[in-house]
Amino acid sequence: MSILNRRGIFLQKLGPTVVNPNEVLVSMQFALKEEGWDAENSLETTALLDSTTLIASSNDGGRSFKIRNFNKDIDGDGDIDAEDMVKLLALAKAYVSIAAP
Repeated sequence: MSILNRRGIFLQKLGPTVVNPNEVLVSMQFALKEEGWDAENSLETTALLDSTTLIASSNDGGRSFKIRNFNKDIDGDGDIDAEDMVKLLALAKAYVSIAAP
């Protein structure tokens, strides 16, 4: 996120684990950033607004993913449908394929 763009996606890869070496989780946090000023302490402040976190899980090393509890219109077309899910799954798969972020 920058001064010009308040929207952001924070991605975090988790796994594999000792229990399941093929398990990979991708945490995706979608948020809006709001910057402000704390006059009492003379400091800039930053807050994340409208934050939503989704977890994409894979049991095959990141080749395919599933997302549970999905209820957000990601593409902004006014409905929650398969197109939103396709975009999220593609984002998770692309992020896992990056070797050194």
